[in-house]
Amino acid sequence: MDAVLLARWQFALTISFHFIFVPISIGLAWMLVVMESLGWWKHDKDYVNLAKLFAKLLAITFGVGVATGVVMEFQFGTNWAEYSKFVGDIFGAPLAIEGIFAFFLESVFLGIYLFGRERIGRFLHWFSALMVAVGATISAFWIIVANSWQQTPAGYVTKANRAELTDFWAAVFNPSTLPRFFHTMDSALTVGAFFVAGVGAFMLLRNLQVDIAKKALRVALPLGLLFSLLNVVPFGHEHAKQVAQTQPAKFAAIEGLYTSQTAAPLVVFAVPFQKIPALKAAVEIPAMLSWMAFGDLNAKVRGIDEFPADEIPPLWLSFVSFHNMVVLGMLFIAVCAWGTLKLIRKKLWSNLWFLKLLPWMVPLPVAACLFGWTAAEVGRQPWVVYGLLKTEDAVTITAGPTEILISMIMICTVYLALFFVWYYLIVRVVKDSVLTRKES
Repeated sequence: MDAVLLARWQFALTISFHFIFVPISIGLAWMLVVMESLGWWKHDKDYVNLAKLFAKLLAITFGVGVATGVVMEFQFGTNWAEYSKFVGDIFGAPLAIEGIFAFFLESVFLGIYLFGRERIGRFLHWFSALMVAVGATISAFWIIVANSWQQTPAGYVTKANRAELTDFWAAVFNPSTLPRFFHTMDSALTVGAFFVAGVGAFMLLRNLQVDIAKKALRVALPLGLLFSLLNVVPFGHEHAKQVAQTQPAKFAAIEGLYTSQTAAPLVVFAVPFQKIPALKAAVEIPAMLSWMAFGDLNAKVRGIDEFPADEIPPLWLSFVSFHNMVVLGMLFIAVCAWGTLKLIRKKLWSNLWFLKLLPWMVPLPVAACLFGWTAAEVGRQPWVVYGLLKTEDAVTITAGPTEILISMIMICTVYLALFFVWYYLIVRVVKDSVLTRKES
């Protein structure tokens, strides 16, 4: 057993599980702002009741997200001590800001929002909902700052095998921070929209609080369409341009460009092979990759063949995860466009097959987020800090394979149980909330 491989698997599993709840929390927080705003401005009790329901779901999801995030961060010391030594001077500031200000802001106002209804004024209650969403967004920003610095380091010097901060703002606004932030945030909003739409369809199909369920779909489907479109242009496109310019090896890996080319084609579909890099049954759009990366149909795009063999990312996983994300993104646009069209034509409520589809769609935006993060992190390999520190040099020296494997099995067992508890509570709250209101 290889300690580096096991440490990577353990971190991948824990961060993937944690990341299930992060976009749901962020997306739901902003959806609650919309619901509370509509309920207040329109004096509509259905929107207020809808917000009450999703506030409970946010509270459950937030709690699980916090617990799993703490476990994830512990691994920086237990499994990745050499990495922590290298980046400690850089990561200290953004993680401290995230913990002290953003997370504190979100937690305090979440308590006010959940328990302050009917106890504080309407404006203050609405403001508390807004601050929960703002706090979640600021928290996400500082986490993305830290992760983006790993992708495109800036504002530092290397001394005694450590990266030392020289320019705080250059490190914060490194070349990948803003493209990654906007792309990630919009993905979280898409998750929130589909979560609300799925719950609304679930309620409608079971004839539970039909008026509330219809309001959920009226809010979620048009917003889901907007967010899904924005994730392609401008956010997805701008992020792709940034990766092409600052991480060309990753760009070549995720796009399946194995030889440098001018007028490089964009691969829509292909079956990748790792050992002898090749794409089979490829469906391509001529010159589109050159235009997407550099705004020029005849621009040269560097392929995998230009990079040293020991600096090439895992090709199969990079390509597949990225293209799965893209395919799901197109699906989200199609589903929301169809649902919005049916809303406009007032034919949605009788479209049973579509309503039955929506609850099954809920996990897919989360999966798209995970595919995107997989492409980003695997595409950065073999570097844990791009161009500065390789993953094999970042692992804790004293942590052996046996210890890592045992802890990984224990964590996965607890996480599996935690996921079923979360799912049970979500379903239970939805059923109990609508049934209680129906009886009253």
